Amino acid sequence: MTDTRQPGADLADLTSTVLLHEDERLRAAAADEVLFADDLLPGVGGEPMTLRDGVQRGGWFTIVVLALINGLDELETAGVALLAPDIRKTFGVSESVMVFIASASGAFFVLGSLPMGWLADRFRRSRIIGISSFAFAGFVALSGFAVNALMFVLARFGAGVAKANAGPVHGSLIADSYPIQVRGRVGAIKDASGRLAAVLSPILIGGVASLAGGGSGWRWAFLVAGVPVSIAAFFAFRLPEPPRGQFEKADVLGQVIAETEPAPVSVEAAFARLLQIRTMKTVLLAFTAVGFGLLTMPILSNLYLEDEFGLDTFERGVVGSATGVGVLAVLPFVARYYDKLYRRSPADALRLVGKLVLPAALITPLQFNAPNAWLFTLLGIPFSVLLSSAFAMVGPLVTSIVPYRLRGMGSAMAALYVFFIGATGGAAAAGLISSAWGTRAAVISLAVPSTLAGGYLMIRGANFIRNDLSLVVSELREELAEHERQREDPDNIPALQVADVDFSYGHVQVLFGAGFEVAKGEVLALLGTNGSGKSTLLRVVTGLGTPSRGVVRLNGRTITYAAPEQRAKMGIHMLAGGKGVFPGMSVEANLRMGAYLYRNDRVDMDRRIDKVLDLFPTLRERQSQLASSLSGGQQQTLALARTLLHEPEILIIDELSLGLAPIVVQDLLAIIENLKSQGQTIIIVEQSLNIALSVADRAIFLEKGTVRFSGPARELAERGDLARAVFFSEEGG
Repeated sequence: MTDTRQPGADLADLTSTVLLHEDERLRAAAADEVLFADDLLPGVGGEPMTLRDGVQRGGWFTIVVLALINGLDELETAGVALLAPDIRKTFGVSESVMVFIASASGAFFVLGSLPMGWLADRFRRSRIIGISSFAFAGFVALSGFAVNALMFVLARFGAGVAKANAGPVHGSLIADSYPIQVRGRVGAIKDASGRLAAVLSPILIGGVASLAGGGSGWRWAFLVAGVPVSIAAFFAFRLPEPPRGQFEKADVLGQVIAETEPAPVSVEAAFARLLQIRTMKTVLLAFTAVGFGLLTMPILSNLYLEDEFGLDTFERGVVGSATGVGVLAVLPFVARYYDKLYRRSPADALRLVGKLVLPAALITPLQFNAPNAWLFTLLGIPFSVLLSSAFAMVGPLVTSIVPYRLRGMGSAMAALYVFFIGATGGAAAAGLISSAWGTRAAVISLAVPSTLAGGYLMIRGANFIRNDLSLVVSELREELAEHERQREDPDNIPALQVADVDFSYGHVQVLFGAGFEVAKGEVLALLGTNGSGKSTLLRVVTGLGTPSRGVVRLNGRTITYAAPEQRAKMGIHMLAGGKGVFPGMSVEANLRMGAYLYRNDRVDMDRRIDKVLDLFPTLRERQSQLASSLSGGQQQTLALARTLLHEPEILIIDELSLGLAPIVVQDLLAIIENLKSQGQTIIIVEQSLNIALSVADRAIFLEKGTVRFSGPARELAERGDLARAVFFSEEGG
C-alpha cells in the first residue's frame, strides 16, 4: 500500500508527542510542588519579638563571645587592607600582586570553610570555635614575622583557614541558639562587630603601625592583634550547645522533639541536596556575582587613595572608619526591618536584600570619579551601608531555607561560591585590569555589571522561597510522625524506611514522593515497568544519589546524607545486576578481595569466608578455579557470596535472574529462601514477576516514579492491571 501521508507528517506527529509529554511533565511537577499557607512556614506570622526577649532565649553570653571573635577577625582583615601599601613596599611587589595576596585570603577562607562546615554539622561547635580562634591568633602573629611575600602568604593561609569557622560554625550556632523572629537582628550584632573593628582599625591597627614607625611598623600591628583573639578563644570553649533545629521544630510542630542520632553528613550528599534548593542556588549565584566585583574593593580603594590622593596609613584608616560608622548607624534599622518583613513575607525579605544590592552599582562609578578624598569618602558611605546590610541579611536567610542538619555545610557552600569563585576570580581579574588600565578602570568594569547581576538574581530568587520553606515544614512534620511512631511502638521500627522521596537527573524529575518500608527479616519485591524509577530508588537507598526531598532511615536512624561507604559499614549492601566477579581471579581470590575490609583481623576474615563457603558448597569445591571458567549461575552465586561476606543488615539484589537459565534461577531462589529462613532482610528487584513474588512477603509497584501499589505480594498478583504492566515491560524491554 502506498503511503499517502505528507513528508512532514512523521515529524509533526513526533513533535506533537514530545510537546504532549513535556506538558504532562510540567503539570506533574507543578502538582508535586509542596506549598503550605504562609502562617504555617517557620518564622512567618505570629507576634513580633523584641531583640531583648530573643537574645535572652539563647543567652547574652553566646552572642557577645561570637561578636567579639568576629570583630577581632575582621580587625585583622581590615588591617591587611589598611596596611596593604606598606606591606607592598616592604616586600617590593607590584600593585596587582598585593591585590591578589590580600584578596586571596578569600580562597584560604574557603579552604577552611569546607572542613569547618563538615565539623559544625557533626560535633560540639564551641570546641571548634575555641580551637580555631587560638590557631587564628597564632597565624596573625606569624604574619608580623614574615621575611618575604611567600612567608606572608603562608601565614595568611593559616589565618584564613582558622578564621573560616566564623561563617559555618558561628552561623549554625546562632541559628540554633536564637529564635527565627530575631535572627536578622542577632546576625546584625555579629556583623556590626566587624564594622566596629573597621571603624577602630585606624586607631588600633593604623595607630600601632604609626607609633612603631618606619617601613616595618605594620609588623607590630599584626603582633599586637593576636593577643585579644587568644583571650576570646578561651571563653569560646564555654559556649552552650543548643539542640539543632529547635526553633524550626517549636514553630512548626509546637514542640522540640528529641533527635535520633543521625548518620554523619557527607560533603557530596550535602552539596547535592543544597544545590537542589532553588532559593539557595539563586542566592549563591547572586552573591558570587556580587563578590566578583566588590570583595576586592577594600584593597583597591586603599591603593587608589594612596596613588590618587596621596593619603598615608592613618588617613586611609580614617576614610575606612567613616564608612564603617555609616554601616553601624544604619545596620540595626535594616535588620529590624528585615525581621519584620520576614515575619510577614519571606519572599519580600529576600527581595529587600536584592534591592539593597542594586543601587550600589550606580554609586561605584561616581565614587571613583570623585575629584577629592572627601567626596570619595562621602560616596563610599551609602555604598558600604547597602552592601554590608545585604551581606548581613543573607546569613539568616540561608539558615532558614536549608535543612537544619546541613546548616554548617550550607554556610560553607556560600563561602565557596562567594569567596573562592567570586572574590578570588575578581581579585585575579582586578589585578590584570589595574596593571593595564589602572585601579579606577578595574573597579568600574568589574563592580557595576556584577552588582547589577547579583541584585537581579536575588530578586528573582524570591519566587522560590515559599516552596523551599514548605519543604522544611513537610520534612519536620514527617520527622515528628516518625518520632511518635517509634515512641509508641519501639519494637516494630522498620529495618529500612524510605519516605516522600523526590529525585531528579538535572531538570528531569524521576521520583515523585516515592517511599516504602521493609520490616526486619522481610523480603520485599520492588517491581515496575522499565523506566519506572526502580534503579533510581536503589541509588537513593545505597547513597549513590541524594534526593531533593525525603528521608532514608536504617533501623530508625536517619541516613539521608550519609555517604555510600558509610551506609555499607552500617549494613546496606547491594548485589548489582550483571557481572559481579573478577573473571581473571580464582574463586578464593574473589572471596578474599571481597573480604579485604577485614584484612586487619585475619581470624574474622577467615570466619566470614568459611561461613559463605558453608552456604555455597559448590564454591568450596571450586576455590582454585578461575571465576571466568564458572557457569553463569555459578558466577552469580560467587557474586552473591562476596556480598554476603559483609553480613549485611539489608541485602539488595538487583536482577538476580538476568540472563540465567530457569534451572539455575531455581537454585538461586533456594538460596534466597534459605537466607529468608535465617532472618535476612532482603529487597529484590526482578523483571520476572513470578520469580519475585515466589519469594517475597510484600511487594512495591512503581510507575512513572510513583508508588502505585504497596502490600502483600499475593495481592499484587491479583491486580491484573499492574501485573500486565510488568509482563508487557518485559516483552518490550
